[in-house]
Amino acid sequence: MNNPLISVKDLSVEYITDTASIQAVRNVSFEIDKGEIFGLVGESGSGKSTIVQAMMRILPPPALISKGKVLINNEDIMAASESDIINFRWKKISIVMQSALNALNPVLSIREQIHDVLKTHKSLIGLDADERAKELLSLVEIDHDRLDSFPHQLSGGMKQRIVIAIALAIMPPIIIMDEPTTALDVIVEREIIAKIIDLRKKLGFTILFITHD
Repeated sequence: MNNPLISVKDLSVEYITDTASIQAVRNVSFEIDKGEIFGLVGESGSGKSTIVQAMMRILPPPALISKGKVLINNEDIMAASESDIINFRWKKISIVMQSALNALNPVLSIREQIHDVLKTHKSLIGLDADERAKELLSLVEIDHDRLDSFPHQLSGGMKQRIVIAIALAIMPPIIIMDEPTTALDVIVEREIIAKIIDLRKKLGFTILFITHD
């Protein structure tokens, strides 16, 4: 039997306050196999994003992982050093955040934002970074002339496609989609979902898809 690509075992997260600790996630366990689309469903405020932030080790204070284990491709994420985790993100797992508007920097062009990821995680600069940026926009069916646009010049659907393109920049084997169609109308939502499915078929990545719907 193959080992799962992702294994979360008895994960618990608490928020520490001045008076008491509040349990946000209690004893959550699940496994995801390579190539699978795994849905994590729950109402707003039920702890879905907290689980993902714990998996990525990006929980903001006062949140605390009180118990549990997260194995990604047999690597113990909870035991990894901070430098190992930084190297792990983007290359082995990336995330499409809940709101594209908040995920994109409003004062940087799309070109600059894609270049930043490519330079930091793949040491690509200049023309090489430009070519890769154009490839990524082609993947999500956006014209290359949008590279010099700023987020406020794009529609909600375009912004979400850009965020997906950035998540694919280093072609990680795992992509987390955290409510990727929030605040989009039904038609655009359907287009984004169809594009995600199409990209998975082409590129073969595994998806952890979070939704309240």
